[in-house]
Amino acid sequence: MTGEDLKSVRTASNWTQSEAAFRLGVTQAYLSMVERGSRPVSNALASKVVRVFPLPATARPIKHRAVRRGGEEFFKRALGELGYPGFAYLESQQLVNPAKLLLLALDSEDLDARVTEALPWLPMHFPDMNWGWLTSESKSRDRQNRLAYVALLASDVAQKRGEFELAEKLRFHAASLERSRLANEDTLAHSSLSEAERKWLRTHRPPSAAHWNLLTDLKAEDLQHVF
Repeated sequence: MTGEDLKSVRTASNWTQSEAAFRLGVTQAYLSMVERGSRPVSNALASKVVRVFPLPATARPIKHRAVRRGGEEFFKRALGELGYPGFAYLESQQLVNPAKLLLLALDSEDLDARVTEALPWLPMHFPDMNWGWLTSESKSRDRQNRLAYVALLASDVAQKRGEFELAEKLRFHAASLERSRLANEDTLAHSSLSEAERKWLRTHRPPSAAHWNLLTDLKAEDLQHVF
């Protein structure tokens, strides 16, 4: 989040600098400097902005390290907070940007199967998430194959639901990763697969999973119950 972003959400809420400063617990002079770019938006201030202003989830801070993974429980609660039906019953104080949550999940060695099934729900419900940042970070961690396959799964689900424009948009994001496709074999965040499981998946995975060199049999037909 930048000072310009902060000014945009403040003015969209029709708040004066004084009103916003009071609600954020800072001085008006300090807020003015932040909005002008003279001071950075600190992690603490960014967290307050998320809670004080009625921002969409995709506008939540994405680049700082305020969010710390807490294992399976973290992912379930963060997904529930974003509205994922399977975990909506869980309470969470973590307000995570959907793109950041997806990256953290894709960068995990082993995810709970229910969390893995939930990943295509993120691009389906937040198609305007920051794809530029997400693809760049995924490439830097060699997770682009995982991201492309999740985007394809989401596209296939959208296609089956008759949401053709969304399906095309998601397929475009997957295709944009084609030139950086990795040749090395990988899993869909399930690195603890046994050699026997890996051998079985090499002959039973969907063609698109084989294209992206992933050992997984997860396909759109398996996801109807999660949307």
